[in-house]
Amino acid sequence: MKMEKMKSKMKWVFRPANKSTLNGRGNVNVEDLEIRPGGLLVQKRNSDSNKNSVPIPSIKVSVKYGSLNYQICISSQASFGELKKMLAEQTGVHPQDQKLIYKKKERDSKAYLDISGVKDGSKIMLIENITSWERRSLEMIKSAKIEKASKYLQQISLEVDKLHTKVKALEATASRGEKVAELDLDNLTGMLMNILVSLDGISAEGDLKFQKGMQERRVQKYIETLDMLKLRNSINNRTEDKIPKQQEENSTGKKPIPMQKLVQQQILRHSESFVITTNWETFD
Repeated sequence: MKMEKMKSKMKWVFRPANKSTLNGRGNVNVEDLEIRPGGLLVQKRNSDSNKNSVPIPSIKVSVKYGSLNYQICISSQASFGELKKMLAEQTGVHPQDQKLIYKKKERDSKAYLDISGVKDGSKIMLIENITSWERRSLEMIKSAKIEKASKYLQQISLEVDKLHTKVKALEATASRGEKVAELDLDNLTGMLMNILVSLDGISAEGDLKFQKGMQERRVQKYIETLDMLKLRNSINNRTEDKIPKQQEENSTGKKPIPMQKLVQQQILRHSESFVITTNWETFD
């Protein structure tokens, strides 16, 4: 009977909480609350209700770093992350490379000084995290290489654009039936080959590797175009050599072969002896 009476008394009463107040008291807004480390529920530090309250006091803490001691004046409600930023200015140690030890325990950057028990005159130890420094240094070196490769690819892209304009100009000359200077073809091909060598020396990954491959394909295409123009020049030269012989044959009464048809015949003959392919060998 006694146990049944005790159970009947031990009942929890759950009441719906008001959206704008805590426990229905109407003096604290739910939006003004935050959970601190350890599960403590308190008012937010940046709440507008604190603007007209008593100013937050500052404290002076002693930070030992190696054989040096630094006296830091900081807000009592600041975080250890804020303290690290202030120490970085005086010690030169990056905030990410700092370990702050208070009461023999490393403190998280998000933890607050007052919640952790830091008071005026408290002593804190600063230790440089060598592993973090090495990792951050490697990331910086990698980022610098990526940035350098990206700028180099941009320069090469601009250079390829200029050479493309020259290739189109030579194509236009050939399409008008005019002879393209052999020296111009050789010089332009040489410049494009040098660009391929430069692209091969770039170490790239991800998106940069894709951009590098795209530029290589562009250059290879332009070199093939120049090779075709060079072949056309060669065929035209041979055709010109056969014109006197054809004229001599015409004097005997044979029907002359049109020049355009003669050139086409020459191209067909030469096309049987070689194959032009776009499968270039590339080096990653």
